[in-house]
Amino acid sequence: MRGSGPAGIAVLAMGALIVALGLAGCGGPGSVTTAVPETPRIVVTTPLLGSVVREAVGDSAVVDVVMPNGADPHEWHPSATAVAALHDADLIVENGLGLESWLTEAIAQAKADGVPVFTATDHVDVLTVTEGMGPTDDDHAVGTADPHFWTDPSQMRAVVLALPAAVRAAMGLDVSAQAQATAADLASLDTRTATMLASVPPAARGIVTGHDSLGYLARRNDYTLVGAVTPSLSSQGQVSAAHLAALEAAMRTAGVRVIFTETGTPRQVITAIADETGATVVDLGTEALPPDGSYDTFMSEIARRIASALGNTGG
Repeated sequence: MRGSGPAGIAVLAMGALIVALGLAGCGGPGSVTTAVPETPRIVVTTPLLGSVVREAVGDSAVVDVVMPNGADPHEWHPSATAVAALHDADLIVENGLGLESWLTEAIAQAKADGVPVFTATDHVDVLTVTEGMGPTDDDHAVGTADPHFWTDPSQMRAVVLALPAAVRAAMGLDVSAQAQATAADLASLDTRTATMLASVPPAARGIVTGHDSLGYLARRNDYTLVGAVTPSLSSQGQVSAAHLAALEAAMRTAGVRVIFTETGTPRQVITAIADETGATVVDLGTEALPPDGSYDTFMSEIARRIASALGNTGG
């Protein structure tokens, strides 16, 4: 018989294996599938939000973040890879309220193509610009919604509690238990940061920042926003001589002797104001995760730095 030698037997054996694998892949009765199901993928826009989402869903889904840690979300431009990641997601989690201005079109297109989108700020008690929060412009008019909700852990907790419903609808996954555990951790963080910030005497709780980024923290902890070097909800706002003069006057009236600077704040402008008012400049990373990638560490450090700086002013 042809192929009856050792080589022929090997060929027959290989053919039998191929047939067997082919049948297994057909999914017929009694077949064994060798395909590995793809892990659901959640794509989050910002590192801070991504850190919390990753904790809230655990191992149920892969969580990717498109914006690099430390990038200024107000000026970051997405790469083609970042845009592609949005279209490949099973769920997109965005901050909203215009924070990701450079991703707005890409997210809208992904949504039009059928990718579900969860907007975090749909689930928070949104803070809006009010009279007395500085001059008005296109980005800082009275009534403008503030996107920086993450400086209040209680608002981040509200987002986490709303997330499981979106995950279930998008991917059929139940992450409610993990999300509840994360929400409990956030409640603890809220208590701890509030305790640190409460140590500052009420008369010393005036805050001046690089741009208007601490409104939610101020509202939660009874602090006052005296002003910002860049009078805008974005770090890309314009600074005028008249504004800087008004800010210096407001700082003297309120007795503010600390300026908290952030990513995107013009260093030379801060230095000039500090020289004029005698204020101390303290770096405050309001939009970047620490090396351990933890939102808990991020908020704890912000509260610690604010309490330490303002508590030492003798207000």
